[in-house]
Amino acid sequence: MVEELAPLPVGPVRRVAFLGTPELAVPVLRSLVGAGIDVGHVVTRVDKRRARGNELYPSPVKVAALELGLTVSHKVDDLLEQHRVKPFDLAVVVAYGALIKPHVLAEIPMVNLHVSLLPKWRGAAPIERALLAGDSETGVCLMQIEEGLDTGGVIGLRTMTITDLTTADDIRSQLIAQGSQLLIEQLKSGLDPVMPQVGVATYAEKIDSSELRIDWSRSAHEISRLIRLGNAWTVFRGKRLKIHQANVIDGPSSEVGSISVTKISVHVATGHGTLELKIVQPGGKPRMDVVSWINGNQPTHGEKLLSE
Repeated sequence: MVEELAPLPVGPVRRVAFLGTPELAVPVLRSLVGAGIDVGHVVTRVDKRRARGNELYPSPVKVAALELGLTVSHKVDDLLEQHRVKPFDLAVVVAYGALIKPHVLAEIPMVNLHVSLLPKWRGAAPIERALLAGDSETGVCLMQIEEGLDTGGVIGLRTMTITDLTTADDIRSQLIAQGSQLLIEQLKSGLDPVMPQVGVATYAEKIDSSELRIDWSRSAHEISRLIRLGNAWTVFRGKRLKIHQANVIDGPSSEVGSISVTKISVHVATGHGTLELKIVQPGGKPRMDVVSWINGNQPTHGEKLLSE
Protein backbone atom coordinates (compact mmCIF):
# COMPACT_ATOMS: atom_id res chain seq x y z
CA MET A 1 0.00 0.00 0.00
CA VAL A 2 1.38 3.41 -1.01
CA GLU A 3 0.99 5.99 1.75
CA GLU A 4 -0.37 9.38 0.80
CA LEU A 5 1.87 12.41 1.05
CA ALA A 6 1.29 14.92 3.81
CA PRO A 7 -0.34 17.97 2.18
CA LEU A 8 1.87 20.95 1.47
CA PRO A 9 1.12 24.03 3.58
CA VAL A 10 -1.10 26.81 2.31
CA GLY A 11 0.13 30.35 2.86
CA PRO A 12 3.45 31.57 4.28
CA VAL A 13 5.75 28.99 5.85
CA ARG A 14 7.22 29.97 9.21
CA ARG A 15 8.68 26.84 10.81
CA VAL A 16 10.73 24.26 8.94
CA ALA A 17 13.03 21.31 9.46
CA PHE A 18 16.17 21.06 7.34
CA LEU A 19 17.81 17.93 5.95
CA GLY A 20 21.19 18.17 4.23
CA THR A 21 24.78 16.98 4.40
CA PRO A 22 27.50 18.45 2.12
CA GLU A 23 28.95 21.93 1.72
CA LEU A 24 26.51 22.47 -1.16
CA ALA A 25 23.61 22.60 1.32
CA VAL A 26 25.19 25.01 3.80
CA PRO A 27 24.37 28.31 1.97
CA VAL A 28 20.71 27.28 1.79
CA LEU A 29 20.57 26.62 5.53
CA ARG A 30 22.22 29.95 6.23
CA SER A 31 19.78 31.70 3.89
CA LEU A 32 16.80 30.25 5.74
CA VAL A 33 18.08 31.47 9.09
CA GLY A 34 19.07 34.84 7.62
CA ALA A 35 15.58 35.30 6.18
CA GLY A 36 14.00 34.83 9.59
CA ILE A 37 12.57 31.35 8.93
CA ASP A 38 12.37 29.30 12.13
CA VAL A 39 14.57 26.24 11.49
CA GLY A 40 13.28 23.97 14.26
CA HIS A 41 15.70 21.08 13.70
CA VAL A 42 18.42 19.85 11.36
CA VAL A 43 19.02 16.25 10.24
CA THR A 44 22.30 15.26 8.62
CA ARG A 45 24.47 12.18 8.15
CA VAL A 46 26.34 10.66 11.04
CA ASP A 47 29.86 11.85 11.82
CA LYS A 48 32.44 9.98 9.74
CA ARG A 49 36.06 8.98 10.01
CA ARG A 50 38.42 10.24 7.35
CA ALA A 51 40.77 7.98 5.44
CA ARG A 52 43.30 7.88 8.27
CA GLY A 53 42.84 8.09 12.00
CA ASN A 54 39.98 7.37 14.36
CA GLU A 55 38.71 10.90 14.90
CA LEU A 56 35.12 11.51 13.84
CA TYR A 57 34.27 14.51 11.67
CA PRO A 58 30.83 16.11 11.37
CA SER A 59 29.23 16.95 8.04
CA PRO A 60 29.50 20.55 6.77
CA VAL A 61 25.79 21.02 7.47
CA LYS A 62 26.22 19.89 11.08
CA VAL A 63 29.11 22.30 11.59
CA ALA A 64 27.04 25.19 10.22
CA ALA A 65 23.91 24.21 12.16
CA LEU A 66 25.72 24.11 15.50
CA GLU A 67 27.38 27.43 14.69
CA LEU A 68 23.89 28.85 14.08
CA GLY A 69 22.64 27.47 17.39
CA LEU A 70 20.32 24.88 15.85
CA THR A 71 19.61 21.41 17.18
CA VAL A 72 20.98 18.53 15.11
CA SER A 73 20.44 14.77 14.90
CA HIS A 74 21.16 11.94 12.47
CA LYS A 75 17.83 10.13 12.13
CA VAL A 76 14.93 11.33 10.00
CA ASP A 77 12.50 9.66 12.40
CA ASP A 78 13.61 12.18 15.04
CA LEU A 79 11.55 14.72 13.10
CA LEU A 80 8.37 12.75 13.68
CA GLU A 81 8.69 12.98 17.46
CA GLN A 82 9.30 16.71 17.30
CA HIS A 83 6.58 17.24 14.70
CA ARG A 84 3.97 15.65 16.97
CA VAL A 85 4.91 18.01 19.81
CA LYS A 86 5.47 21.20 17.80
CA PRO A 87 4.57 20.71 14.12
CA PHE A 88 6.80 21.81 11.28
CA ASP A 89 5.02 23.60 8.45
CA LEU A 90 7.46 21.96 6.03
CA ALA A 91 10.76 20.12 5.79
CA VAL A 92 13.37 21.38 3.32
CA VAL A 93 15.82 18.86 1.85
CA VAL A 94 19.07 19.80 0.07
CA ALA A 95 21.52 17.02 -0.88
CA TYR A 96 20.66 14.96 2.18
CA GLY A 97 22.04 11.80 0.60
CA ALA A 98 19.28 9.27 1.28
CA LEU A 99 15.69 8.67 0.26
CA ILE A 100 13.01 9.67 2.74
CA LYS A 101 10.80 6.79 3.88
CA PRO A 102 7.07 6.84 3.04
CA HIS A 103 5.93 6.85 6.69
CA VAL A 104 7.77 10.14 7.21
CA LEU A 105 6.41 11.68 4.00
CA ALA A 106 2.92 10.75 5.16
CA GLU A 107 3.26 12.96 8.26
CA ILE A 108 5.59 15.81 7.27
CA PRO A 109 5.30 17.65 3.94
CA MET A 110 8.71 17.90 2.29
CA VAL A 111 10.30 19.81 -0.56
CA ASN A 112 13.70 19.43 -2.17
CA LEU A 113 16.02 21.83 -3.98
CA HIS A 114 17.44 19.81 -6.86
CA VAL A 115 20.12 21.30 -9.11
CA SER A 116 18.81 20.28 -12.53
CA LEU A 117 15.86 20.96 -14.78
CA LEU A 118 13.74 17.97 -13.86
CA PRO A 119 13.05 15.37 -15.13
CA LYS A 120 16.49 15.69 -16.71
CA TRP A 121 19.37 14.53 -14.50
CA ARG A 122 17.62 13.00 -11.56
CA GLY A 123 20.01 11.47 -9.08
CA ALA A 124 23.38 12.04 -7.43
CA ALA A 125 25.45 14.15 -9.86
CA PRO A 126 23.16 16.43 -11.90
CA ILE A 127 25.63 19.31 -12.19
CA GLU A 128 28.46 17.11 -13.35
CA ARG A 129 26.34 15.16 -15.85
CA ALA A 130 24.84 18.31 -17.37
CA LEU A 131 28.33 19.72 -17.92
CA LEU A 132 29.80 16.51 -19.33
CA ALA A 133 26.85 16.05 -21.68
CA GLY A 134 27.42 19.49 -23.19
CA ASP A 135 24.03 20.85 -22.09
CA SER A 136 23.60 24.52 -22.96
CA GLU A 137 21.24 25.15 -20.05
CA THR A 138 20.62 23.85 -16.57
CA GLY A 139 18.75 25.06 -13.52
CA VAL A 140 17.43 24.39 -10.04
CA CYS A 141 13.97 23.06 -9.17
CA LEU A 142 12.00 23.28 -5.97
CA MET A 143 10.04 20.03 -5.99
CA GLN A 144 7.70 18.14 -3.72
CA ILE A 145 9.30 15.00 -2.36
CA GLU A 146 7.62 11.68 -2.94
CA GLU A 147 8.87 8.13 -2.57
CA GLY A 148 10.61 7.92 -5.98
CA LEU A 149 14.04 9.38 -6.76
CA ASP A 150 13.49 13.04 -7.72
CA THR A 151 10.11 12.21 -9.27
CA GLY A 152 7.91 14.70 -7.40
CA GLY A 153 6.07 17.61 -8.97
CA VAL A 154 7.83 20.94 -9.50
CA ILE A 155 6.80 24.01 -7.50
CA GLY A 156 9.22 26.53 -9.01
CA LEU A 157 12.49 26.74 -10.93
CA ARG A 158 15.33 28.99 -12.05
CA THR A 159 17.57 28.50 -15.09
CA MET A 160 21.12 29.39 -16.15
CA THR A 161 23.17 29.15 -19.34
CA ILE A 162 26.20 26.87 -19.60
CA THR A 163 28.92 28.38 -21.82
CA ASP A 164 32.22 26.98 -23.10
CA LEU A 165 33.91 28.55 -20.07
CA THR A 166 31.44 27.53 -17.33
CA THR A 167 32.88 25.24 -14.66
CA ALA A 168 31.09 22.86 -12.32
CA ASP A 169 31.93 25.25 -9.47
CA ASP A 170 30.34 28.11 -11.42
CA ILE A 171 27.15 26.09 -11.89
CA ARG A 172 27.10 24.99 -8.28
CA SER A 173 27.50 28.46 -6.80
CA GLN A 174 25.02 30.12 -9.17
CA LEU A 175 22.31 27.48 -8.79
CA ILE A 176 22.59 27.36 -5.01
CA ALA A 177 22.30 31.16 -4.87
CA GLN A 178 19.30 31.12 -7.22
CA GLY A 179 17.77 28.14 -5.42
CA SER A 180 18.09 29.81 -2.04
CA GLN A 181 16.36 32.91 -3.38
CA LEU A 182 13.61 30.81 -4.97
CA LEU A 183 13.07 28.88 -1.74
CA ILE A 184 12.83 31.98 0.45
CA GLU A 185 10.41 33.65 -1.96
CA GLN A 186 8.19 30.57 -2.01
CA LEU A 187 8.23 30.15 1.77
CA LYS A 188 7.35 33.78 2.43
CA SER A 189 4.61 34.09 -0.17
CA GLY A 190 3.23 30.56 0.05
CA LEU A 191 4.11 27.66 -2.23
CA ASP A 192 2.97 27.77 -5.84
CA PRO A 193 0.88 24.88 -7.21
CA VAL A 194 2.73 21.63 -7.85
CA MET A 195 3.17 20.87 -11.55
CA PRO A 196 3.99 17.34 -12.80
CA GLN A 197 7.40 16.87 -14.40
CA VAL A 198 7.25 16.92 -18.19
CA GLY A 199 9.81 15.44 -20.56
CA VAL A 200 12.19 12.52 -20.82
CA ALA A 201 13.79 11.48 -17.53
CA THR A 202 17.55 10.98 -17.43
CA TYR A 203 19.65 9.82 -14.50
CA ALA A 204 22.80 11.40 -13.16
CA GLU A 205 24.95 8.64 -11.76
CA LYS A 206 27.72 9.54 -9.34
CA ILE A 207 31.00 10.39 -11.07
CA ASP A 208 33.48 7.54 -10.82
CA SER A 209 37.12 8.53 -10.33
CA SER A 210 38.04 6.62 -13.49
CA GLU A 211 35.92 9.06 -15.53
CA LEU A 212 38.30 11.88 -14.62
CA ARG A 213 41.11 10.31 -16.65
CA ILE A 214 41.61 12.30 -19.86
CA ASP A 215 41.29 10.35 -23.11
CA TRP A 216 43.19 12.50 -25.59
CA SER A 217 41.51 10.77 -28.53
CA ARG A 218 38.32 12.66 -27.67
CA SER A 219 37.67 16.14 -29.01
CA ALA A 220 39.12 19.25 -27.42
CA HIS A 221 35.60 20.40 -26.49
CA GLU A 222 34.79 17.12 -24.73
CA ILE A 223 38.06 17.19 -22.81
CA SER A 224 37.48 20.84 -21.92
CA ARG A 225 34.18 19.89 -20.28
CA LEU A 226 35.93 17.18 -18.27
CA ILE A 227 38.59 19.65 -17.13
CA ARG A 228 35.91 22.15 -16.12
CA LEU A 229 34.36 19.42 -14.01
CA GLY A 230 37.45 19.48 -11.76
CA ASN A 231 40.35 17.11 -11.00
CA ALA A 232 40.78 15.76 -14.54
CA TRP A 233 44.14 14.05 -14.91
CA THR A 234 46.62 12.72 -17.42
CA VAL A 235 50.05 11.07 -17.22
CA PHE A 236 53.34 12.84 -17.95
CA ARG A 237 56.62 10.97 -17.67
CA GLY A 238 54.93 8.20 -15.72
CA LYS A 239 53.30 10.46 -13.11
CA ARG A 240 49.85 11.95 -12.80
CA LEU A 241 49.33 15.52 -13.88
CA LYS A 242 46.04 17.23 -13.07
CA ILE A 243 44.82 19.85 -15.51
CA HIS A 244 42.66 22.52 -13.94
CA GLN A 245 42.30 25.00 -16.79
CA ALA A 246 42.78 24.82 -20.55
CA ASN A 247 41.56 26.74 -23.59
CA VAL A 248 40.13 25.09 -26.70
CA ILE A 249 41.80 25.92 -30.02
CA ASP A 250 39.84 24.65 -33.00
CA GLY A 251 41.49 23.43 -36.17
CA PRO A 252 43.80 20.58 -37.19
CA SER A 253 46.07 18.96 -34.62
CA SER A 254 48.99 16.56 -34.69
CA GLU A 255 49.39 13.12 -33.11
CA VAL A 256 46.93 12.60 -30.24
CA GLY A 257 48.42 13.50 -26.86
CA SER A 258 51.59 15.08 -28.26
CA ILE A 259 52.60 18.50 -26.96
CA SER A 260 53.92 21.62 -28.63
CA VAL A 261 56.01 23.74 -26.28
CA THR A 262 57.26 27.33 -26.26
CA LYS A 263 58.72 29.30 -23.38
CA ILE A 264 55.23 30.45 -22.38
CA SER A 265 52.77 27.85 -23.68
CA VAL A 266 51.92 24.19 -24.00
CA HIS A 267 49.46 22.91 -26.62
CA VAL A 268 48.14 19.34 -26.57
CA ALA A 269 46.78 17.58 -29.66
CA THR A 270 43.40 15.85 -29.22
CA GLY A 271 41.21 13.72 -31.45
CA HIS A 272 39.77 16.94 -32.85
CA GLY A 273 41.31 20.30 -32.08
CA THR A 274 43.95 21.39 -29.61
CA LEU A 275 44.00 22.35 -25.94
CA GLU A 276 46.22 25.11 -24.58
CA LEU A 277 47.11 24.27 -20.98
CA LYS A 278 46.80 27.16 -18.50
CA ILE A 279 46.83 25.74 -14.94
CA VAL A 280 48.21 22.32 -13.99
CA GLN A 281 49.13 20.38 -10.86
CA PRO A 282 51.85 17.73 -10.73
CA GLY A 283 51.35 14.98 -8.16
CA GLY A 284 52.17 16.09 -4.61
CA LYS A 285 52.54 19.75 -5.60
CA PRO A 286 50.27 22.80 -5.58
CA ARG A 287 48.52 24.19 -8.64
CA MET A 288 50.71 26.26 -10.91
CA ASP A 289 50.47 28.25 -14.11
CA VAL A 290 51.82 26.55 -17.19
CA VAL A 291 54.90 28.77 -17.41
CA SER A 292 55.98 27.64 -13.93
CA TRP A 293 55.41 24.04 -15.00
CA ILE A 294 57.49 24.54 -18.15
CA ASN A 295 60.34 26.07 -16.16
CA GLY A 296 60.29 23.31 -13.57
CA ASN A 297 59.88 20.28 -15.85
CA GLN A 298 61.40 21.37 -19.16
CA PRO A 299 58.90 19.44 -21.36
CA THR A 300 60.08 19.02 -24.93
CA HIS A 301 58.30 19.39 -28.24
CA GLY A 302 56.73 16.08 -29.26
CA GLU A 303 56.53 14.52 -25.78
CA LYS A 304 53.17 12.96 -24.97
CA LEU A 305 50.53 13.22 -22.31
CA LEU A 306 49.12 9.74 -21.87
CA SER A 307 45.74 8.38 -20.87
CA GLU A 308 47.22 5.81 -18.49
